[in-house]
Amino acid sequence: MTVKSQPRAMLLGASAVFLWSTVATAFKLSLQWLTPVQLLAWASLVSLLVLALAVSWQRLWPAVFEALRARPLYCLMLGIINPAAYYLILFRAYDLLPAQQAQALNYTWALTLSLLAIPLLKQPLRVRDMVALAGGYLGALVIATRGDLLSLQFDSLEGVVLAMLSTLFWALYWILNTRSSAPASATLLICFLIGTPLVWLTMVMQGEWVVPSGQALLGVVWVGLFEMGLTFMLWLGAMRAAVHVSRVSNLIFLSPFLSLIFIRYLLEETIAPATFVGLALIVCAVIYQQRGGSERTG
Repeated sequence: MTVKSQPRAMLLGASAVFLWSTVATAFKLSLQWLTPVQLLAWASLVSLLVLALAVSWQRLWPAVFEALRARPLYCLMLGIINPAAYYLILFRAYDLLPAQQAQALNYTWALTLSLLAIPLLKQPLRVRDMVALAGGYLGALVIATRGDLLSLQFDSLEGVVLAMLSTLFWALYWILNTRSSAPASATLLICFLIGTPLVWLTMVMQGEWVVPSGQALLGVVWVGLFEMGLTFMLWLGAMRAAVHVSRVSNLIFLSPFLSLIFIRYLLEETIAPATFVGLALIVCAVIYQQRGGSERTG
């Protein structure tokens, strides 16, 4: 049993948020040397190794094998969604859009989750949800059009569509994940055991086989460790150690704004005022919606 310690939980949570804040920049830098399929193939392999070590340390291999044996089609579906479909779509969106737009649009996944919960989890659509959805998606439109709402001109319409589509897959993954009885790290390993070979097969069939080196290799390792693998373990540890879970979970709202700092100074993107406005609308919408959920269940 994990010993409860709020200071330890906050340290682990802050570390996870900091690392997650770097990945938008890492995506964009890595995509200068690798295609989306190449980046995902190698990064998912790194993540697979990290998760396998974590599951070995936790002695959860029996849970992995039991889940695969009991629900093979369910596991296959999870692995196809994450990492295969979700990250292929997301990396393509980053390839087409400025990092500030792609990361902010992807942040609307929490709102997409509430929409999918209506048909899939039979949850009602409250007035609070509708207000949050309107505000959040308005923020997304502000970001995508750089504040020129009436013109509906986009840096890349395909990129915007893919960024929003990625939120659908990510929300669907977490809804399906609620039906897993296996430990979280075991379930995530199962996903990568299934999804990673699918991505490698795609890379080979598309004739994109490459062995990364230099800066490309650094990007692969960074993405594999801090987007898909180690950071998840830090966040899970923070949740388990927390005395007040809400104080830790609120740290996640810092991530998109910290991310803009890395984007500005490492990618040297000029952050458009519309990005700040739109991102503030999205974050406020998510906070408003989640606060309503905590009031209802509190």
